[in-house]
Amino acid sequence: MPIYEYKCPDCGADFEEIVSVNAQKNPPCPSCRSEKTEKKMSAFCSIGNAGKGGTSCGSSVSA
Repeated sequence: MPIYEYKCPDCGADFEEIVSVNAQKNPPCPSCRSEKTEKKMSAFCSIGNAGKGGTSCGSSVSA
């Protein structure tokens, strides 16, 4: 299961959760328990044989 980043607009907390790709709702905020959490845009980077530099970086927009 992937790790997603979230932000709580009620208390401002940023947090990460392991969530099923089939999940219908965002998880509640671990700080204030608000249900109004928002998924953040995440950047990713992998190390391997991606071209001559061996690194591939980009961004992923999850909504």
